[in-house]
Amino acid sequence: MRHDRRVRGRLLAILAALAVASAACSPGTGSGPASPAGGTVAEGPQQGTAPALAPSGTTLDGGNVDAAELAGTPVVLWFWAPWCTVCRAEAPEVAEVAAEYAGRVEVLGVAGRGELEAMQAFVDETGTGGLRHLVDEDGSLWQRFGVITQPAFVFVTGDGTTESFMGSLGGEQLRAMVEELDRE
Repeated sequence: MRHDRRVRGRLLAILAALAVASAACSPGTGSGPASPAGGTVAEGPQQGTAPALAPSGTTLDGGNVDAAELAGTPVVLWFWAPWCTVCRAEAPEVAEVAAEYAGRVEVLGVAGRGELEAMQAFVDETGTGGLRHLVDEDGSLWQRFGVITQPAFVFVTGDGTTESFMGSLGGEQLRAMVEELDRE
């Protein structure tokens, strides 16, 4: 137990340092929650309790995600925008980690700040079609989880505790966070 806290503390310190050094995408003209005037936000991990997901969310492929089906399951929400070059660069690693932890940790894309056609093109071009992507054109999920930039990640444990990371995570850092989530 003590070892887990030390590992978690070190991991959080590393992620905070990475957040300071990372740069997020600039704001675009698409819909969704506004970024601050500077346009670049890179905050470190933040902890809290997960706001309830909407009772049902529509996926990019026309399916549905029901919050009840996710109850008790560790979830990673990856917030991205179709015009975001950083999101595009990290997409293959997100897809790889999602495939590696399939059946144990649910990785959901949350597409916002763009049009449906651009969102679908992003998924097709980045090889992230193996993930389910919630469509959040009005930005309500972004707001509910306090996401103010993209990319961003929200890690939700089975009991609803959250850890948010605003900015890009490299493949190794993402994998470490998902591995920790899988162990909880």
